Amino acid sequence: MREDRMEVYSDQKNAVVIRHPDRRFPGILIQGDTLHQLCAQADQGLSMLDPTSDAFKELNSVRNALWSLKCHYKDVLVAHDIGMPFSEQ
Repeated sequence: MREDRMEVYSDQKNAVVIRHPDRRFPGILIQGDTLHQLCAQADQGLSMLDPTSDAFKELNSVRNALWSLKCHYKDVLVAHDIGMPFSEQ
């Protein structure tokens, strides 16, 4: 872990906008529990679609991107001995 200064453009709950010093544009901070919920919603949406449809393929792409972020998030928390803000049961 390292500490760095970030520019905070908005600290609205669940919509924090910050800019990392090594990045040109700001990004949005998604809390871990919110990311977990987005993954669950994408999974639920997929379960309602025909697996051969274009809509399924598009949503599956979004779902996979969300799950990739969630897996990275979990790996980082485990590496730093930080508990998960959600239960996966």
